Amino acid sequence: MGEGTRELTSLIQDPTSDAELRELAADDLGATREQLETASQSLITSLVPVHPFAHLPCLLEIRPGAGGSEAAIFAGDLLRMYQGFCNRNGFRVTLLKYENTNGTQEAGVPLSEAILEIDQENAYGVFRCEAGVHRVQRVPATEKSGRTHTSAASVHVLPSLQDNGAASEDFDNPESDYYIDVKEVRLEVMRAGGAGGQHVNKTESAVRLTHIPTNTVVSMQDSRSQIKNKEMAWALLRSRIAQVRREKREEEMVAMRRSVVGVAKMGRGDKVRTYNYGQQRVTDHRSGTTVLNLDDVMAGGQTLDDVMDSVRSWLMERDVEALVAEESETKK
Repeated sequence: MGEGTRELTSLIQDPTSDAELRELAADDLGATREQLETASQSLITSLVPVHPFAHLPCLLEIRPGAGGSEAAIFAGDLLRMYQGFCNRNGFRVTLLKYENTNGTQEAGVPLSEAILEIDQENAYGVFRCEAGVHRVQRVPATEKSGRTHTSAASVHVLPSLQDNGAASEDFDNPESDYYIDVKEVRLEVMRAGGAGGQHVNKTESAVRLTHIPTNTVVSMQDSRSQIKNKEMAWALLRSRIAQVRREKREEEMVAMRRSVVGVAKMGRGDKVRTYNYGQQRVTDHRSGTTVLNLDDVMAGGQTLDDVMDSVRSWLMERDVEALVAEESETKK
């Protein structure tokens, strides 16, 4: 196909070529390039091994980062963005945990933590590209002098293991990512905190689990039932531990390949995207994609889809580079 592209290009650039022939060659060149791009994308997709969690539903953990109350307000904006995206795409979505300053989900109220479950096959594969630090640049509603502030919120993507038959079979297998030795988990029960009006908890229904080897702490108090909170806490703990184990293996692979090719790790500590309200611009720092329809992105619209698609393509290209690097290392 490369030879055909060269012939068509030389025909178009040759001033002695017939005008009609040049026009036909230009049309053919466009079609040939499109076929080449499709074939290239298909090849990349076939080469890249499927991520072990890609087929699973997922959890999105959203927390404010640097920037005080403005960061906490932006965290709430991201939550609504993902809820809008899921509703538009027909994904089943449940708010597993929501903690903010007044117990409501209204816009403009600082959010301390939210966990969204996307109960859809392949959801992890769809949302894997959202992991990392999302940065916002805008004038906060509380800012009197009109100065633009920069704040951030983090998104962490976990595999959701609730009611997942394939994953639950591995809960008792010590070699599995999903295995947790119950003897290594400390269970604490307590009264739920926060606003509750006349229904404020009067029993010890809140649950906190601590995985002692990794010091991973999970707390759940959204349900009034201690049993339900315990189930949700265990599911979340398994998800977090599985993700940590997977990230550790990925970090080891990246370290091995780094001498050959620069493979960017994508995790909770990396700035992945900037939302600039003054310029109505959203830029993804991995794929290099910039869009100028910020309102549609924040509503979870098609523009967000486009940005996420660009990052998934970028990720696949990096995976191919990593495979080539690994092959080169093996042959040395």
